[in-house]
Amino acid sequence: MYHCRLTWLLATLVGIIFSITTVVRAAETEETQPLDTIVVDTLRPLFEAVSANPWIQSFLVLLITITCASLFTWMIFKIILAITTRTNFIFDDQVAVLLRPPIYYTLVVIGLTAGIELMPLAVWKEYLIRIIHTIGILIWVMFSVRFASLLLKRVAGLSDKFTFIQHRTVTLFDNLAKIAIFGAGVYAFFLVWNIDMTAWLASAGIAGIAIGFAAKDSLSNLFSGVFIIADAPYKVGDYIELDKGGRGKLVNIGLRSTRILTRDDIEVTIPNSIIGNSTIINQSGGPHEKLRVRLKIGVAYGSDVDKVKKILVDAAQADSLVCSSPEPRIRFREFGPSSLDFELLFWVDNPELKGLVLDTMNTAVYKRLREEQIEIPYAKQDLYIKGLPGTLSWSNDDSQEPVPGDQGKQPTG
Repeated sequence: MYHCRLTWLLATLVGIIFSITTVVRAAETEETQPLDTIVVDTLRPLFEAVSANPWIQSFLVLLITITCASLFTWMIFKIILAITTRTNFIFDDQVAVLLRPPIYYTLVVIGLTAGIELMPLAVWKEYLIRIIHTIGILIWVMFSVRFASLLLKRVAGLSDKFTFIQHRTVTLFDNLAKIAIFGAGVYAFFLVWNIDMTAWLASAGIAGIAIGFAAKDSLSNLFSGVFIIADAPYKVGDYIELDKGGRGKLVNIGLRSTRILTRDDIEVTIPNSIIGNSTIINQSGGPHEKLRVRLKIGVAYGSDVDKVKKILVDAAQADSLVCSSPEPRIRFREFGPSSLDFELLFWVDNPELKGLVLDTMNTAVYKRLREEQIEIPYAKQDLYIKGLPGTLSWSNDDSQEPVPGDQGKQPTG
């Protein structure tokens, strides 16, 4: 861009120097003529050539317009950048950088339109102008999309002033802004090409009804995704548990589906319409990300209850993965069928550590109870036989073994 500007400036300077040299030479040879007559006589062939040739007129308009657009854009944004660099905000600098290309190309489009109007192109003139205007629309659409994304990120950073737009809802509003911008761009495109939108809108209405019936599941997922992003019951990185027992780390929340990475490193994709109507347990939610883990243990009847409590609490405090605040606590829950049932409650910093901590705690508790000779009972049953059936008593005396077919007969004397 700067090379083009330098070329235009050099060409302009060469033309000025050539004109001044011609005028000076004519003045030296024709000292008797006035200076204004010499200038007019020298430039008359140029004026006549320009006024008689529309192609030269159009190219001069293009050259002048592009040169002026380059100089104007350079001067204006030089001043703007000098002002914005003195502020403590980065947002105004970013906006100035984004705004420079569309301003420059808009001025160039104006010059191109004026130059093409002077060209003797007949039918092609109108199509060239429409193509140039379409390119201008695309440039402004690209600028609007980038500016909307930049503005939403800036507003999301001011969460203390704008509570509605936050980091978790930036994706939703960014998609809505893109839809609105592209819709406005399509409308401007139709206006440039003189396309009647009435038939298009009628066709779009009929097609919308048909698509609505055919893609009701997809639309249900779409609206559920919008509600999930807006309501934000969970965020990316949270550990959630589904009502069907699935548990994993949330890796992505899309407009159609939500993806969960399980502990087996398997990614599960759930449609938003299903997850939106399910009971979700967010293990990372609440005032902090800590998770309380419950360790159930049963000891034999006759064990020292106070000693068991101390052993369990000491095992939890000795584990480096168990949080010291809140402190571990022990609860004597109930008298079980064959054991005294206790429950050890402790916290971990992250739900992801639940499986690892349960492994280390189970190992430590089992070893400590064995060292202290505290029995961990297992379920067992004693079977008492009160008596045998009468048919089995014949087996004790072979002589009295009944003969098949003689059962129920009385002996004769």
